[in-house]
Amino acid sequence: MEEASALGILDHSVIKKGKAVTCSAGSSLSALSLSKEGLGMGCVSNPAEVFCSVPGRLSLLSSTSKYKVTVGEVQRRLSPPECLNASLLGGVLRRAKSKNGGRCLRERLEKIGLNLPAGRRKAANVTLLTSLVEGEAVHLARDFGYVCETEFPARATAEFLVRRSDPEQLPPRRSMLLATKEICKEFMDLMSQDRSPLGGSRPTPCLEPTVQGSLTHFSLLTHGFGTPAICAALSAFQSYLLEAVKVLDKGEGGGKGHHGDKEVKHRK
Repeated sequence: MEEASALGILDHSVIKKGKAVTCSAGSSLSALSLSKEGLGMGCVSNPAEVFCSVPGRLSLLSSTSKYKVTVGEVQRRLSPPECLNASLLGGVLRRAKSKNGGRCLRERLEKIGLNLPAGRRKAANVTLLTSLVEGEAVHLARDFGYVCETEFPARATAEFLVRRSDPEQLPPRRSMLLATKEICKEFMDLMSQDRSPLGGSRPTPCLEPTVQGSLTHFSLLTHGFGTPAICAALSAFQSYLLEAVKVLDKGEGGGKGHHGDKEVKHRK
């Protein structure tokens, strides 16, 4: 009874009723477990099939990229937590201004087993990330990670903060930096195990369902940008922590006292 109820909710929201869909037992169980977590994922004809291609929104001039949108991604955009309506989905897929765009979109969705009810309301607040398809969101995260890795001023920030520290607090500060580094690594290791569905793939989860369900919810709202972006930022923070420890080990701290001496000389 519980299984029928879960699938019933799924059919009511996205999956077209009466549509013949072929799914393996494993994928059916996976879809059921995800729907129980409120993620609204179900079975469609072929999640990895390309539904359409859309031009990127963040590219410059002639370097405009095109990104493939899979059936699985369209399904995710129609399911919780976003539950996009026809207008918003059309905008994401760059079909909002086409003639009879809404009707054509509904017909295409029906062919792949998805139902887009008329008059439905979006379930999540619209952000700038809402306009990005998964391909571009992942591209943005990758570029952000590259800039964090190559350009973040870890050494300069570490020297500045250590220089401002009280010389008497430098020994315990080193211990605090090392402890923070371990906690940060622990959290990054957890984030690296995120197996949220993306594109046409649906990786096998390796975390507890409650944790993975929460990470998937976050991924669905950021379209694959969130987890790698957080990891990139934490990696930059790790670089700062490492550089700060190096500065302390070289005995380059205690700048506060040094500046104090300068101020005394200036007053004299």
